[in-house]
Amino acid sequence: MISSQDQKLLMLLRQNARASITELAKAMHVSRSTVQNRIARLEASGVIRGYSVQLGGEFSASQVEAHVSIKVFQKLTSRTNAALEGISQVSQLFSVSGEYDLIAIVQAQSLEELSAVLDDIGNLEGVERTNSAVVLETRFRR
Repeated sequence: MISSQDQKLLMLLRQNARASITELAKAMHVSRSTVQNRIARLEASGVIRGYSVQLGGEFSASQVEAHVSIKVFQKLTSRTNAALEGISQVSQLFSVSGEYDLIAIVQAQSLEELSAVLDDIGNLEGVERTNSAVVLETRFRR
């Protein structure tokens, strides 16, 4: 269980993981040491596992994204997961319930690159079939 202050800190860090301790302390109306201690505790407990880069501006707008549902032959699941991890355009991979076993989030710099990556995924050993949905517009992302 995390406190409401921890939740607020996590929200602020999701908005800008590079915010200074001073900026976070001001936004939360607490001392710098309180923020430092909270962050250290959240990191030590595994709530905060790391920090990442969010692409923005023209580069992000030029990216093409697709959600790829993947049906896997069960005996080859771990091999397929490892192969998908090796494809740099696969930014996230989820194990899901239902007709498909996995959902991969694929980001490419063009439709041509996306098409090639989708072909690569479909040709992986262990992949039975795929179904892709290209993202037309991102309404919001947290």
